[in-house]
Amino acid sequence: MAWILVIVAGLFEVAMALCLKASKGFTQPLQSAGFVVFAVVSFGLLTIALKNLEVGTAYAVWVGIGAVGTAVLGMLLMGDEVSAARIIALAFIVAGVVGLNLAGGGH
Repeated sequence: MAWILVIVAGLFEVAMALCLKASKGFTQPLQSAGFVVFAVVSFGLLTIALKNLEVGTAYAVWVGIGAVGTAVLGMLLMGDEVSAARIIALAFIVAGVVGLNLAGGGH
């Protein structure tokens, strides 16, 4: 159950980052409010999950989901640059998170 919370928290982190961009420096009220709501939910879920998981691995998974998810959606939805180097770098992030779990960091 704790890993499900980390995954959902990571997805909320993606939403948080996209709202941050869309808020245009907190000048857009709806997107700014979305940022705050998604941030609180994301950190709240991570906090609950950390009661049962190792902090280093859980945090790496949370950040990895947020980083990869935000980068991919930025490329797909927001016109961010798409390149082979960026895709390879994202694959390394995924590999690193998987490697941490395989190294015994997950329960």
